[in-house]
Amino acid sequence: MRALPLVPLLLGGWLTLPAHAANSSPEAGDWLKKLAQAEQQQSYQGIFVYERNGSFSTHNIWHRVQDGKVSERLLQLDGPAQEVVRVDGHTQCVSGTLVSGVDNTPDSAARVLDPLKLMSWYDLGVAGKSRVAGRGAVVVTLTPRDQHRYAFELHLDRETGLPLKSLMLDDKGRLLERFQFARLDTAQAPSDDELKAGGQCKPVAQAAAQAAQPATGWRSDWLPPGFELIDSSVRKDSQGKGAVSSLMYDDGLARFSVFLESLESGSAADIRTQLGPTVAVSRRLTTPKGEVMVTVVGEIPIGTAERIALSMRAQDGQAQQ
Repeated sequence: MRALPLVPLLLGGWLTLPAHAANSSPEAGDWLKKLAQAEQQQSYQGIFVYERNGSFSTHNIWHRVQDGKVSERLLQLDGPAQEVVRVDGHTQCVSGTLVSGVDNTPDSAARVLDPLKLMSWYDLGVAGKSRVAGRGAVVVTLTPRDQHRYAFELHLDRETGLPLKSLMLDDKGRLLERFQFARLDTAQAPSDDELKAGGQCKPVAQAAAQAAQPATGWRSDWLPPGFELIDSSVRKDSQGKGAVSSLMYDDGLARFSVFLESLESGSAADIRTQLGPTVAVSRRLTTPKGEVMVTVVGEIPIGTAERIALSMRAQDGQAQQ
């Protein structure tokens, strides 16, 4: 499950607007700053609905900020039992089908939201007022300036700045993902018992930092404007037969990863799929290092992901389709 409002957001100070921000609203930036402060300073608990690809799920959330430490517990209330407990962004335990996807995996790099950077790639605006979960909200929009990223509509609580609703939209305005509170209580911080993991929540064994080495030997001939490499690693695959290089890119809001794995002849097929906002595109490339499967996974348009996959090159030579 991914929802922008559940990711800790660290925001720099609001400075004088640069020329390229002419279409952006200073008020929108102020509200984003209030959002960031709320995530790091405001305790709350409630129930939210998550929608993706026409599928809905309901979740309880407990979020406590105490002595500079942020503790959070999420529990799915319908369908398969799933639970996640995090402390300061680090996953402590998971349950249900999440176990296989999280266990032995280090936490990804923290997302940093900087309005001044975002204004180069998004128009920030205030679209009006709304009411969500019985609370007054202001509607903040982030509209992309090109076709390589999605739009966001955030309904922020007027009292605290917390996100009451978040919508992710494609270039035609179609809904890709929705996060929305049905109940939110900011008056009382969650107790120790409420933050305590259930019996089915399995501790996560964090991979040792030295187990992963920075990925070298790969570059991209093309990236969407604004995306920068923020992390890379090389790890053994699950069968221990080879290594998988991974590269993570970020524009300050959207994020995608590129995975590169050597192939034996005829061992894999190209893939092109999308579930809600998340796409996965795999392409075979012939490089000086041999046959390589390149997979791009992230919340970007599928055409953009395919172009990125086909642009990957070995540093010591040119890849061929």
